[in-house]
Amino acid sequence: MIALGCDHGGYELKEAIKQMLSEKRIEYKDYGTYNKKKVDYPEFALMVAESVKNGESQSGILCCGTGIGVSIAANKVPGIRAAAVSDVFTARATKQHNNSNILCLGGRVIGVGLALLIVEEWLNAEFQGGRHQDRINMISKIEEKYTGNN
Repeated sequence: MIALGCDHGGYELKEAIKQMLSEKRIEYKDYGTYNKKKVDYPEFALMVAESVKNGESQSGILCCGTGIGVSIAANKVPGIRAAAVSDVFTARATKQHNNSNILCLGGRVIGVGLALLIVEEWLNAEFQGGRHQDRINMISKIEEKYTGNN
């Protein structure tokens, strides 16, 4: 299952992604927001990140105005590797090399057509492991250093 979340700046993008996932028969859970009323993105980023962290969802997709705010907020949750992406190459690379578990998109940065291509590329890409896993292990050690979780 994929956890979805957005603020008002990413609402239209999230709705388009929901439609695409439904058409592809990919299960998702929508954590909101559910309209264009102004809200605070960290609240939704946290819900999606916790869903991924706790194993309720396999991965997540977050949308805000730029994709940056939700990525910063989601990355505060240990074990989350949220990547703000605005092109197809980066979508593939962040899964293959960084094993990103949350994709972050900007509703004010990219159009719906490009966003859907990015989502599809990210969903279809596979983590390559090897030297990339070594780097993820290094990232985990940084998290441990600052969270005290050894």
